[in-house]
Amino acid sequence: MTGPVGSRACPQCGAVLAGAAAVEDLCSACLLSLALSQDAIPTEGAAGDPPGAVLGSGARSGRPARTLSPIGTGVVAPAWAMPAELLRQAARRLRLAAIGVALGFAVSIALNNLIEVSGWHVFTHLAFKNVLHAFMVGVSAAMVWLTHSGRLVPARLLRVSLGYEVAVALAISLGDHMEPMSADVTLTSISWLCVWIVIFPLVVPASPRWALAAGLAAASTWPLAYFGGRALGNPAAPLHVLFMNSLEAYVAAALAMFSTVVIRRLQELGCYQLVEKLDHGGMGEIWRARHRMLARPVAVKLIRPELLGVKSPVEVASLVARFQREAEATAALHSSHTVALHDFGVTPEGAFYYVMELLDGLDLETLVRRFGPVPPERAIHLLIQACDSLAEAHATGLIHRDVKPGNILTCHWGLKWDFVKVLDFGLVKSAWTMGDDDHVTSEGTITGTPAYMAPEAALGGQAIDARVDLYGLGCVAYWLLTGERLFVGRTSVEVLLHHVKTPPVPPSERSGRAIPASLEALVLKCLAKEPHARPPSAEWLAARLAECETAAAWTPARAREWWEQNLSGTGAPAPGAGAHTTSPAGAVGSPRARPDA
Repeated sequence: MTGPVGSRACPQCGAVLAGAAAVEDLCSACLLSLALSQDAIPTEGAAGDPPGAVLGSGARSGRPARTLSPIGTGVVAPAWAMPAELLRQAARRLRLAAIGVALGFAVSIALNNLIEVSGWHVFTHLAFKNVLHAFMVGVSAAMVWLTHSGRLVPARLLRVSLGYEVAVALAISLGDHMEPMSADVTLTSISWLCVWIVIFPLVVPASPRWALAAGLAAASTWPLAYFGGRALGNPAAPLHVLFMNSLEAYVAAALAMFSTVVIRRLQELGCYQLVEKLDHGGMGEIWRARHRMLARPVAVKLIRPELLGVKSPVEVASLVARFQREAEATAALHSSHTVALHDFGVTPEGAFYYVMELLDGLDLETLVRRFGPVPPERAIHLLIQACDSLAEAHATGLIHRDVKPGNILTCHWGLKWDFVKVLDFGLVKSAWTMGDDDHVTSEGTITGTPAYMAPEAALGGQAIDARVDLYGLGCVAYWLLTGERLFVGRTSVEVLLHHVKTPPVPPSERSGRAIPASLEALVLKCLAKEPHARPPSAEWLAARLAECETAAAWTPARAREWWEQNLSGTGAPAPGAGAHTTSPAGAVGSPRARPDA
């Protein structure tokens, strides 16, 4: 559970949690995934920061490819990083293993003393063996306490467990060398050391690199313990006997390594491999990725739930359930103007992810920033396609709630140019009632982007419907025609107040450019303060846009000519960054804009 945040530090990475939401006392970066960068994701404080991100224009990090570990799909993390839930399960298994080891050494103490008292066998160094085994009982009890107390986060606990593996191996090896080695038999029996080396990676998983290091260290305790036995007075063993008895431990380490790699590869089948980070914002990250089996390039988006106002595990669970229902509904959308959703889910850390098609194009935010306002006929062409996507969503009861230029891409799609794709349907709100678990946003928190938020959404306290998306689309049209946002302000709260009270300046007056009266009237109708004064549906709006006098002027030939002249050989942008979250203080987390290529 999460308590008051104060000045605590994240136990996973040490980042200060002051002023930030935290789930299970971890910072947002650790919640995203241990497989991702440990650096905190910056949050911009201005509502006006542009979200455009051109694929290929960002600096490549040069880091090796990474993978993410979601529930229900075969995606795993490389190196030491593992999903938090798997780490917790491994910690529980470690506790059981430590209990078993403690009982084993305790039983060994009792049996050894019973055997010697009964006269069945006389041990050379029974007292030393008793002390050694008693010490390991204490070490194992300490490990049980560590796993149960929660003083160490699972990732650090499992690092300690590798030291525990070597410590137990050393105790077994020293126990083996309490008695002199037979000079007549090359290999008397298989040591418990070999069993321990082979079994431990199956009980407590680690990356192949760490498993190899721990296995070799554990195997090396046997020849090291041999010299300990020599110091206690044991006679020297023939070289070939020493070699064969030492070799079996290294063979066990090789078998342990083989099982670790095989299990790792089996887990990787069918997963998505994160190749390059394309963008990051106040809510998460976007990665270029590929499917391991299909080699299909995709875009993977990771979303941090705590920035949606979710803080407690109960709220996280409710939000996960709602996200799954809405993502399933989104995946059923068939409009060619809605970005294709290939996969979705929730990582064990509680971060949402979804896998989308990777598009070759520009979001409308970047388009206008790089090339200026678009001609009215092109704006009509783009808006009609966006209406097609929203109309299907609205017909199925889904409300986007974050329609903005950064969530609408124009791209080269097959043989079509200036083809629109609407993004971020993974964060929609359903128009139908989902029950009590639907109310998971913290009081005073508004989800959306202030520059494109409808008045009723900004005010809250009332049900919203599909007309909030039409207001957002009107703001997008205003941006396309003027190159300026509908309202600007020093804080996000000031911007929201403008949306509630300030009448919009007609686009033609704002830009000083000629705009068809019919088009301008539709834009202003979309920007009406009262929902009932806006267009009744996205279909109605698309039909009226198509009737504007300049609608047919933007032809496929003009679109292709523009693309070949302006974007020939350039990279493609990643799908837009996540929804913004406005706090009561007016701070807005917005994506960081990349320099234009």
